[in-house]
This record gives sequence, structure tokens and C-alpha cells, in this order.
Amino acid sequence: MFLTVTLNLALDVTYRVPRLRAHESHRITDVTERPGGKGLNVARVLAALGHPVTVTGLAGGPTGAHVRALLAAGAGPAAAGAAARAPVTDALVDVAGNTRRTIAVVDGSTGDTTQLNEAGPEITAEEWAAFLDTYAALLTGTGTGTSTDPAEGAAPVRAVALCGSLPPGVPVGAYAELVRAAHAAGVPVLLDTSGEPLARGVAARPDLVKPNAEELTRLTGATEPLRAADDARRRGAHAVVASLGAAGLLAVTADGTWRAAPPRHVPGNPTGAGDSAVAGLLSGLAEGLDWPARLARAVALSAATVAAPVAGEFDTAVHAETLPRIEITSGRAAARDGA
Repeated sequence: MFLTVTLNLALDVTYRVPRLRAHESHRITDVTERPGGKGLNVARVLAALGHPVTVTGLAGGPTGAHVRALLAAGAGPAAAGAAARAPVTDALVDVAGNTRRTIAVVDGSTGDTTQLNEAGPEITAEEWAAFLDTYAALLTGTGTGTSTDPAEGAAPVRAVALCGSLPPGVPVGAYAELVRAAHAAGVPVLLDTSGEPLARGVAARPDLVKPNAEELTRLTGATEPLRAADDARRRGAHAVVASLGAAGLLAVTADGTWRAAPPRHVPGNPTGAGDSAVAGLLSGLAEGLDWPARLARAVALSAATVAAPVAGEFDTAVHAETLPRIEITSGRAAARDGA
């Protein structure tokens, strides 16, 4: 079982309009609602790939209740044209504040997306302490979401993904604390966040960080991705996989350096593409794939998510068409030239 952590849960609302123009009223042609936040997007893609996953984080108020109801109902297929093949278990922790919403407005004439993100509810010290207790229990197999057949005991956590921003009130070093707890439980941990939470988290030595190029530059000050990834490893990350947008992924690890690029540009909505890449990396780890195969899966899923209508879903046809055509180059020179 995988565990994903989404501290700043969201209800993702996507509006589609024929053409987006500033300072004008718009008629919305389509509305979709999905459980949101990076970790929930990762979880839904993992489930579609056949991996059971438990989601935890902080949820509250009417919006949080609606998100949990959508989770319980399945919230639509994670892969366009296919139902999820593994369960997503709710181990979210209740808080008093109302869960935030994120609004995506898709311009039908261009496919471009405008994103509006609320900050999230204020979390109290008592609520944060309750979450830490739940997280520790999940890591050790004694908490909600890990039970299987009683005769078989608890399902072990294969890896944990710590994803997204922090809501107000949560300590800026929260991810560093969660990384250390995962290590103490012997669970590999992936960190996907930004800013000071990323800087503090990297210092706790996560097994893998997955920033985009801008986040990596803010972390290290280096604008060249390969140099920035090297710096992130020196700061504590065991491995770095950097999203380069439409150019694919750059991986710098103890086993080598690779760059994975899609065969073509895929038009559509890029929201959630990085989360699908995380799911690809984690599922590849669980299946024992080598780094090039993990990266190929991550890039193909990312491209297929761009082609899907909303975050947390991917187009199975685009994924199948793209996966065998991912270009993988190895070595530092190739990675530097490609990036």
C-alpha cells in the first residue's frame, strides 16, 4: 500500500468557457468537481495503475465533507475510459476550518488554464498534533487504512508521498518532521513541495524530491537544472527528479543521471501533470523498475494527464501511445545538453 499526505486538501473545481477575456462576464459551458490537492491527485492515478493507496491530511467544514463524499463515491475514473482498479482509502483527519477550493478556468479557444487557489483553513496546534498521531499510526500499520485480512495483519506502507503546500498554522518545518518519521518507520519518502517547506524538508534527507525547474531554482539559486539538482542532493536529497515542463524530466541519483523527453507536445490542461509523474515514479519503484523505466512511465503519465479534462486523471490512449516513444538519454553531458 502507498500512503499520500495532502495537508492542504482542496475541492478542485474546473470551469470551461468558450473564450476567456479579462473584465467580461462569461457563460460556463461545463463544470467538474474532484477531490483535490497534489497528494489526492497522486492517489487517484496510483489507484488507476492498480496500487492500493491510503490518503491522509487535513479536511474540515462543508467543503471538506464534500471532498470526502466524492472520495467515497469514487469521484469519477482516474484514467479516462477506465475505472480505478484499486481502492483509495480515506484516513483524513478532521479539522474545524473549512477546506479550501481551487478554481481552474479553461479557455476553450486555446486550451490554456487560469488557476485560482485559496490559502486553506487555519490549523491549530491540537489539530496538528492529532494529525501527527494518525500519520505515525499509518506508517507503522496500526492506524486507519492499513488493515487487510485479520489473518494477514496490516498492509505495509511501500512508500509515502508528501505533497503540496502547507495550510496556515502548520509549522514551516512540517515536511522535515514527516520525512524523519517515515525514516524512523523504515518507509521510503518522496517530497513534492516548494519554497521554505521544501528547503526544510530536503535537509531531512528524503529519498526523492520532485520539484519543477522554477522550484529547484528557488531552492538552490542555480538556473541550470543539472547544476541545481546537484546542489539539491548536496543539501540532503538522495535523488532529484526535476520536472522540465513539456521537455520532460531530469533525474540525478546515486545510480546515474538521465533525461526523459516525450516524443511530441501534447496540448491541453497541464494541471496535475506533475502529480501523475509522482505516481509513475512511485509505482515504478514498487514494481522494481529501473530508473529509465520509471522515468518513461512518469513522463508518459504526465503527458496523458495534460490530455485529460481535469487533474488526477489521465488519458489511457495517450499514455499507451506515448510510453514506448519516450526518449531516454543517460549521462551528465546528455542531461545538460537536453535541459
